[in-house]
Amino acid sequence: MNWQLQEAKSKFSQLVNQAIDEGPQIVTRHGEKVVVVLSISDYEKMVQPPPSLLNLLLNSPLTNSGLIIERDKEDFGRESIL
Repeated sequence: MNWQLQEAKSKFSQLVNQAIDEGPQIVTRHGEKVVVVLSISDYEKMVQPPPSLLNLLLNSPLTNSGLIIERDKEDFGRESIL
């Protein structure tokens, strides 16, 4: 939802409640979008660093699936062209 600055100031509690209940709220000044008010949970999701590849693999749903990934002992990888 878009809020004009004057309305956002006079109805700040409503603005905050809507940010919590409905998502980010945009505030405009002279018809131009200038700020966004969002809940702390939305903010924390936005600034949280992405998980490392190691954590993604360790927390994969396939971790305990019995899937065995190992290289054939006779497979030495690609042949070098050098």
